[in-house]
Amino acid sequence: MSHVDVIIIGAGAAGLHCAATAGYRGRQVLLLDNAKKVGRKILISGGGRCNFTNYNIEPSAYISNNKHFCKSALSRYTQWDFLSLIDKYNIAYHEKTLGQLFCDDSAKDIVSMLEAECRDANVTIGLRHEIMAITKTEQGFSVTTSEGKYSCESLVIATGGLSMPKLGATPFGYKVAQQFGLKMTDTCAGLVPFTWQNTDKEDYESLSGISLPVSVTSENGTNFSEDMLFTHRGLSGPAILQISSYWQAGQAITIDLLPSNDLEQIIISSRESNPKQALKTCLSQHFPKRLIERLIELNKVSDKPLNQLNDKEVSTIAQYFHQWQIKPNGTEGYRTAEVTLGGIDTDEISSKTMMAKNVDGLYFIGEVVDVSGWLGGYNFQWAWSSGWCAGQFV
Repeated sequence: MSHVDVIIIGAGAAGLHCAATAGYRGRQVLLLDNAKKVGRKILISGGGRCNFTNYNIEPSAYISNNKHFCKSALSRYTQWDFLSLIDKYNIAYHEKTLGQLFCDDSAKDIVSMLEAECRDANVTIGLRHEIMAITKTEQGFSVTTSEGKYSCESLVIATGGLSMPKLGATPFGYKVAQQFGLKMTDTCAGLVPFTWQNTDKEDYESLSGISLPVSVTSENGTNFSEDMLFTHRGLSGPAILQISSYWQAGQAITIDLLPSNDLEQIIISSRESNPKQALKTCLSQHFPKRLIERLIELNKVSDKPLNQLNDKEVSTIAQYFHQWQIKPNGTEGYRTAEVTLGGIDTDEISSKTMMAKNVDGLYFIGEVVDVSGWLGGYNFQWAWSSGWCAGQFV
């Protein structure tokens, strides 16, 4: 049996960063993954350009049963620390919107950087290693794989959640936690598109491809202002992905389709300046024409000349667009979800070290823990921060 100081299972963002951090401390690190290559989720993220962090990282952008848990890690390894690493490797990047930072060239730059860090820190990476069994020993842990048996003092689980099973997502990390008696919180898909109810699908699927800026609000009052996209199956786009993490089955969402203007005032002003103008023409100056045409077909909006609309009708039309309500049938699930909500209960883990409180030497980092961030680089920052924290103590 080969012995090392630290075994990390999962060569994604958190695992790679943790491995390099521990290796630089002089620890002998073995990083294992059942995949053919490291960082698969990094490579496809951000449309292949990897939204690797955000200028505006704040604990309030994270969802967890314990909203305070993430504060320690995020404050000790910040977005500025990760940006220093990016600068060390001269990786060009840009801000897209709302503080979101992307590689100018390719997500491969991030993976190459992490691989280089692991090489410099003398980390051994073992790919295509299926984990068969993990047992606790007096000295630490024994890990049996398809390629051999290893022992270590510290074992780090960085295997992620259930989102994107095509990239190899499995409940492995949760099973390890349960094996050692750690409690779990319920899991579900987060940052995920909504699907239509059958009647709404008939009404709106023809609008597929239309995108517009909106402000969307969940029943608990959480609000996001970004773009929304109509699809054949339902609603998507950044605003919808964000609000999906705050949505519960059976609830409605309220969407302001013209968040930056007062539609009532627009119609009243147009009625005064151009009384014979059709409502359709007026609305098409502020909304996608195809959307207005479909709403008229559905009798959601009439197509009268503006001078035939009284003030009450104008108010009702404005309210419809500013408070468009949809009750999703559900979400597209883990297949397209960018993150898994829930996971290993943070009460079971030290926020300082990421070690299980009742299992000496066992650590959990990244998405496997009940910490999920907003869309826009927040989940990668949690991976970097939690991985770094564990790397200081393994």
